[in-house]
Amino acid sequence: MKSFLYVPEGSDFTIHNLPFGIFKGGDRIAACSRIGDVVIDLGMAVTTGIFDTLNLPQGIFENRYLNPFISLGKPQTGGVRLLLQSGLCEGGLLDNDIYRESRIFLPAEDVEMLLPLEIGDYTDFYSSREHATNVGIMFRDPANALLPNWLHLPVGYHGRASSIVVSGTDIKRPSGQTMPEGADKPVFGPTRQLDFELEMAFVIGRNTHMGSSISAHDAEHYIFGCMLFNDWSARDIQKWEYVPLGPFLAKNFASTVSPWIVTLEALEPFRVPGPVQEPAVLPYLEYEGNKNYDIHLTVEIENEAGLSKTVSNSNFKYMYWNMCQQLAHHTVNGCNVRVGDLMASGTISGPESGSYGSMLEICWKGTRPVVMPDGSERRFILDGDTVRMRGWCEKDGIRVGFGPCDGKILP
Repeated sequence: MKSFLYVPEGSDFTIHNLPFGIFKGGDRIAACSRIGDVVIDLGMAVTTGIFDTLNLPQGIFENRYLNPFISLGKPQTGGVRLLLQSGLCEGGLLDNDIYRESRIFLPAEDVEMLLPLEIGDYTDFYSSREHATNVGIMFRDPANALLPNWLHLPVGYHGRASSIVVSGTDIKRPSGQTMPEGADKPVFGPTRQLDFELEMAFVIGRNTHMGSSISAHDAEHYIFGCMLFNDWSARDIQKWEYVPLGPFLAKNFASTVSPWIVTLEALEPFRVPGPVQEPAVLPYLEYEGNKNYDIHLTVEIENEAGLSKTVSNSNFKYMYWNMCQQLAHHTVNGCNVRVGDLMASGTISGPESGSYGSMLEICWKGTRPVVMPDGSERRFILDGDTVRMRGWCEKDGIRVGFGPCDGKILP
């Protein structure tokens, strides 16, 4: 497939991708897709008749969030993507001067991308064996780094949906209680150990009823697509507060997501086997086929002077527990899910230090600082720093990417 629209080499947004998002241009807010450096206004595209065979509800693309569109189900949402893909090919329905000069195609630089989901609930998992092992070595017995339950279930916790923000939103450094080394009582103040967590998130695409569950076999029918996700963390606050119930203020102040939702259909060519799971999982967590995805991930820190350094090169394929197992475990007790709910993978770390997904690991609890191009050191993230995450898949000439997941820290 080749589009009549120009797609720069190395673009995340090829004709094989066509993700979904919400844009704002002037007073207009609507659902959109993207190819190359062009944002496609789906509400305007409807006027061409390109989606007529799908009998879409009137105004479905004119909503502030994608939830109503996602709720249509994969036959229709997938149909929109396929018809758009066909229309964007050379000689396709949209390949004529009338449409190319209309308001269907907008320069990406002229629009603002908004948070595309109304997120009712958000769950964060802890599913990278390498990450869990590293944390266990740092804070517990290295010989027993993994807790007894870790190899038997996808560990997770319920996070805060209200503080999930779209890429480009500034993040204020959080404050809270910490217990300084050697102190006999806690102190209050801004975190001194602000960290990122490199994650992927998946979007729930179907509602379920309370009391029902989703099997690992059927889970993909309930997953609309994926986004990049940065679960900002205040490590010193976390260390003091997490016993006995787990993360609270150290996590709920902000999480950053990319503005584009890449569908599972677009990710289909990039399936890979997951790691061997030993001991064998319980029957409800069993699955067949390749459920991991070969998604290259990078993290870059940029200081206020614009000097940057890549601190992580990782991959989503490393995850021990896959999305289907996470969703099956989440609902096995009868917990219902709703369209637009977000489930984050947990920190994605690989086997080598260059593939670790947090500063906690990269700098090994502050003992191995990162040296920036200007000679300054980073053990954690400083005020004025911008953390930039990127993710993409590439195989046999096909490239699919997620766009930016960026956040700047303010004092």
